[in-house]
Amino acid sequence: MKLIVGLGNPGAKYARNRHNIGFMALDEIAFAHGFSPWRAKFQGQVSEGRLGTTKAILLKPETFMNLSGQSVGEAARFHKIDPTEVIVFHDELDLAPGKIRVKIGGGHAGHNGLRSIHAHIGADYDRVRMGVGHPGHKDAVAGYVLRDFPKADADWLDDELRGIADGIAHLVNGDGPKFLNTVALRLTPARSSKSAPKPKPEKPVTAPVEDTRTALQKLADRFK
Repeated sequence: MKLIVGLGNPGAKYARNRHNIGFMALDEIAFAHGFSPWRAKFQGQVSEGRLGTTKAILLKPETFMNLSGQSVGEAARFHKIDPTEVIVFHDELDLAPGKIRVKIGGGHAGHNGLRSIHAHIGADYDRVRMGVGHPGHKDAVAGYVLRDFPKADADWLDDELRGIADGIAHLVNGDGPKFLNTVALRLTPARSSKSAPKPKPEKPVTAPVEDTRTALQKLADRFK
């Protein structure tokens, strides 16, 4: 069994925030794979289903970001899920928007949601780092992550979320590279090898100009 966690803040006012990209990923997974309706449990919202042959529990903590570990720890203990079977989707300032990376274990890099999870289940869980970009100065970070994604980001964000849903079964089976490749195909679709190359533009054909000079003029022009 896998426990798949998306980080964010509860409530409509936060729903489209950059900080809530983890919630968005889980909503797309639940929708694409026909998971059960969301219900309140473990201080969060839970949905259950299967990804291939693996049973999975999706969890969106409603403790607010900084206390996410309370919800994750409660769910993991109840289902006796080892930290190595936990996957956490979260926003990542150090990656550009549309970039995504998988990390196995390690530090929390100052992310308050991860810091809280560390405190409750340790560091041996997997993370999917979803790039949202950086505002440029650390003092601007709080306001930046708590603002909605701009409309200009709608296309790549939708493609990334769909790609995550497409590839999540690979990640659950331990194949991180195949998961990332599946997401990448959504973000930058591969060109078909069967597609015909674009035809090169033809050079314009210039009709020859008729020489109307007299024989005397042609002779004179030779000696100019």
